Amino acid sequence: MSHPQLSDTARYLRRLGFDAPPAPTLDTLRQLQWRHTAEFPFETLSTLLRQPVPIDLESVERKVLEDGRGGYCYELNQLFLVLLHTLGFDARGITGRVVMNAPEGAWTARTHRLSLVTIDGVRYITDVGFGGMVPTAPLLLDSRDVQVTPHEPYRIETHADGYLLRANVADEWRPMYLFDLQRQEDIDYTVGNWYVCNHPESPFMGRLMVARTGDGLRKTLNGNSYAVHRIGQESERRVITDADELIDLLEQEFSLRVPLRELLRPAIVGLFQE
Repeated sequence: MSHPQLSDTARYLRRLGFDAPPAPTLDTLRQLQWRHTAEFPFETLSTLLRQPVPIDLESVERKVLEDGRGGYCYELNQLFLVLLHTLGFDARGITGRVVMNAPEGAWTARTHRLSLVTIDGVRYITDVGFGGMVPTAPLLLDSRDVQVTPHEPYRIETHADGYLLRANVADEWRPMYLFDLQRQEDIDYTVGNWYVCNHPESPFMGRLMVARTGDGLRKTLNGNSYAVHRIGQESERRVITDADELIDLLEQEFSLRVPLRELLRPAIVGLFQE
């Protein structure tokens, strides 16, 4: 089966700290996932500006690898899956329903993209596009045990319709997303992405969400609320009320090459008025 090809795999790998293509092993997958979440931020600047988000591979590669931006799951997890295929991993895309912060029992839209990877007959899920709670290590699909990562512990529960991913946050096992192993084609991602970046009820429309991991920490920006979460410590939080200060934060703390300030400033000022 042929897979899409990156235009410059070497550049992508260099961003992740590899001078040569690594072998398709579990250790490689762990390193790739951990480094990816630290190097390429999750961000919704496009939907804040109510711009379309093209998810053809050429557009995603240009945005993330050339234009100095990040992206959300339809971008970051697509790019990551193509890299995994290029390195020889047995991997395919799957989808889920985000239930983080939703009422118990909520049945949300199928709008999250992640990947299933099989190594030596063992199945893992890998995800580099789940915002401020992205897992920073691959997770064993067929284990119900608590699974440690460089950040929070996670566990996967069986569910009537597949699986439920939970993370331990502040000593509480909070639901993240429901997912299953149903085969997905490009059209399925096109439909989900259209909802995320066009539908008026999409949680991303007109909102700013940015996240990046670091060694023992997570940085998150939700609207104008900035937080640094250090593992095992109290989170540091502050509310930003100046548009240029917030744009500086995007550049300095999240290493984003932001759109023109003249374009971005009015949208950010709008956040302050909500």
